[in-house]
Amino acid sequence: MKRGRPVKSNVRQNIVEMLAMMGRAYGYEIHRFYNELFTPTTRENIYYNLRKGVSLNELKLVEIKSETGDYSWGSTVEKKYYELGPNAGPKGVKKVREFFEGLNKLKKKK
Repeated sequence: MKRGRPVKSNVRQNIVEMLAMMGRAYGYEIHRFYNELFTPTTRENIYYNLRKGVSLNELKLVEIKSETGDYSWGSTVEKKYYELGPNAGPKGVKKVREFFEGLNKLKKKK
């Protein structure tokens, strides 16, 4: 029997499902939508699974942007954008598809 932590993660699979619909997104945005769609989890858990997904080629880190603004922690923020990687296996979860289709309809109305 193998030892250690299993490589499979429900949280990471849910992130893959979300990115399949979103195309690309940064960590905080993924966390915010994740907590609306699934059982809420911590930001640290999302970021851990993003890093692990990159190391397993399930996700790709495509861009790192520094943006300036008036944030509680300072004047700059670093946003890391992720996309699906070659080993991602989205299953096309209906709940996720309906959520993002609903968001797109709301954006079009505005």
